[in-house]
Amino acid sequence: MATDDKSKKGQGNYSAEDITWLEGLEAVRHRPGMYIGDVGKTGLFVLCREVLDNATDEALGGFATEVRVKLLPDNVVSIEDNGRGIPVGKHSKTGRSALELVMTELHAGGKFDGGNYKVAAGLHGVGVSVVNALSNWVEVEVKREGKLWMQRYERGIPIGEVAAIGKADGTGTKVTYRADESIFTTDELDLDLVIKRMRELSYLIPVAKYVMENHRVEPPTIEEYSNKGGLAAFVEHLNKNKTALHRSPIQFKREKEGVEVEVALQYNESYHETIIAFGNTIHNIHGGLHESGFKTGLTRAINAYAKKKDALKKEKDLQITGEDVREGLAVVISVKVPNAMFSSQAKERLTGPPAVEGVVNSVVGEALGEFLDENPNTAQRIIQKAITAAQARKAAAAASALIKRKSALDSDSLPGKLADCSEKDPRECEIYLVEGDSAGGSAKQGRDRRFQAILPLRGKIINVEKNRLDKILGNEEIRAMITAFGTGIADRVNYDDIAAEIEEMEQGSLALNGDDGDSADEGSTPSEENGFTKRRARGGKVSSDFDITRLRYHRIIIMCDADVDGSHIRTLLLTFLFRYMKPLVESGHVYIAKPPLYSIRKGKQTIYAFSDRERDQILKQSRGEVGRFKGLGEMDAKELWSTTMEPEKRLLMQVTSEDAAAADQIFSILMGDAVEPRKEFIEKNAKLLDAVTDLDI
Repeated sequence: MATDDKSKKGQGNYSAEDITWLEGLEAVRHRPGMYIGDVGKTGLFVLCREVLDNATDEALGGFATEVRVKLLPDNVVSIEDNGRGIPVGKHSKTGRSALELVMTELHAGGKFDGGNYKVAAGLHGVGVSVVNALSNWVEVEVKREGKLWMQRYERGIPIGEVAAIGKADGTGTKVTYRADESIFTTDELDLDLVIKRMRELSYLIPVAKYVMENHRVEPPTIEEYSNKGGLAAFVEHLNKNKTALHRSPIQFKREKEGVEVEVALQYNESYHETIIAFGNTIHNIHGGLHESGFKTGLTRAINAYAKKKDALKKEKDLQITGEDVREGLAVVISVKVPNAMFSSQAKERLTGPPAVEGVVNSVVGEALGEFLDENPNTAQRIIQKAITAAQARKAAAAASALIKRKSALDSDSLPGKLADCSEKDPRECEIYLVEGDSAGGSAKQGRDRRFQAILPLRGKIINVEKNRLDKILGNEEIRAMITAFGTGIADRVNYDDIAAEIEEMEQGSLALNGDDGDSADEGSTPSEENGFTKRRARGGKVSSDFDITRLRYHRIIIMCDADVDGSHIRTLLLTFLFRYMKPLVESGHVYIAKPPLYSIRKGKQTIYAFSDRERDQILKQSRGEVGRFKGLGEMDAKELWSTTMEPEKRLLMQVTSEDAAAADQIFSILMGDAVEPRKEFIEKNAKLLDAVTDLDI
């Protein structure tokens, strides 16, 4: 009996004919996630960012003074710079126009030999060709040699040759594109992300002006971002809602071993640090060698000054640690490095060259040491803040020890008011943080005991924005949450390994080595629970180790009343989670439950409305008796289950934090000491909140 080729493949035959060769940009279109991460909003922003970064490289090299982004109708984006313009002449080896080569071939560009760009933010010959591959069409216009040159591409394929279409004054490049809707799941470019990137660049490259033109609204808007104050202005922006410890930011810029290091820092009276690190103008959200080098240099410089001034003579047994010297610190670090290396295509961490860490350590130690010697009054305030932080850390360690002695995985030590679930796999479990004992009682009766745990919280927890850790750990509700979650707390987390731990944990297995100096005693073995090998998250050091693998519930759900007090309690809880359990927020474990605002009775039927708009739509169809819920306690167990807790019917909002600096600012405004910024924020956003009737947080 004859067998066709397809049947042979099904039987496991594997021959040379089975090898697929994707030529040119076809591979990018076939597997876009390999190049831009995803095909949703993030991927759409990456396209814009790569073209923007190419333009920025011209400004970084001193060749461009203006970069202009235009959002045009029909989801078209245009980015123009007044740099040198992409070369249009024939490339000697290929015989093709250099412009066409750059746009259609991966790893083709002017950033490899270091002659044209000393440092670069772009993807070294990948970025703009990937934009071309993933766009419906692209048009590139180049001003060069007194002419205006143009070439069009459709889905990465050139339509005609590079041609001069007219005369031109000056030089520059304009890339106009429309993302391919057959590849992306959305056509909505996140304007906030684009503006954030442009604002960052305006601080990092103060000689350049960034302009945003939005032609998708009527009337069109134009915004300019130009910050000649550089990194110092950036730090002042970070501290604008906080009380500064000293008037002006400390700023220095030096070059050593081919690495340019620029730092601006300023202390404030808060208890939290804000560190933003850039490698070749790319925001490395998880830091890297430049951040670790800065931390070492900072700790070394402040300890050296304290020792020289005998500042610890009354505290002989007190040691100032890195955590102490970073309390209340806002700092921006920028390094420019030839042949920079990053942890991934997303460039979340700067990983090389290895010399960067030592260079930054050395520059920070020297420059900061000189500043402290020359400015004794500011130095005294900084040293005193570090000493006070060290004293508070000792007190917090004692308070934390009480919590650590109760193992969060030992059911006997769980909070007494916690109604735990029977399921042991954390991936299947969720915990509701419920406002008030009354609502907590209803939730306990109405829940599904298999996978839903209930932790009632009495009143408002302590405002962690205004208190040090030692006092925070004295709060009963805070201790109950820490014990119930099982992770410990994570103030000032080092993200070197935590992202990998989260990914492996979610895949259901985790086998990690211990930390140098921080691991268990020699000879001990990691504990096994639910198929996970457990170890603390590296760098999660304060008074309690943070270990995300010990998380007992993969969904932490905040359930509060839909009134002003409920909103305040929700904000207090989110502030605590953001400040001391931030990896839980960043890995998507935190949710907000959305209970109904209204019940509408129509005969024997009850319909629930979650917003004023939804209530009005229901009442338009037919009349009914409307009741407004003043609190969760007004619902009985059955009602609370069917509206707010039943997985098939409930509404949950996942809490995310894409922009850490912006989130830090919002929490400082809402929960900090300064009244005026909070008033301005409320006045500015009141109309917006009135308009967004579906949002009740």
